[in-house]
Amino acid sequence: MKTPETLKYSKDHEWAKEEKDLVTVGITDFAQNALGDVVFVELPKIGAKTMQGKAAAVVESVKSVSDIYAPASGEVAEINEDLIDTPELINKDPYGKGWILKIKPSDKNELNRLMNAADYQKHTASGKH
Repeated sequence: MKTPETLKYSKDHEWAKEEKDLVTVGITDFAQNALGDVVFVELPKIGAKTMQGKAAAVVESVKSVSDIYAPASGEVAEINEDLIDTPELINKDPYGKGWILKIKPSDKNELNRLMNAADYQKHTASGKH
């Protein structure tokens, strides 16, 4: 399982990458593996408000439907429209082309509540996910 050191992680298996004034969001390699083949992604509207820990998007796989929780409060600045026609990008490249949305955070300090890669690996290994 890949867990890039440069990202932050939520207990709900989202990753967050801080880039200038935006936070890019996706689901982890662990999550996409657990979900199985992703067949549909319900993306938010640009300008939609997000709240840390609240659903911001939905991913549907052959196994289940899962909410994607915002790692930061703010406003949706961009969405990955490539996922509309090729949702399997989440399985193929969860930390690259499979990103889901970008948030303009209202409080970047919220990101400090997320886990680093080592803590996330411990979280997934604990079996309490």
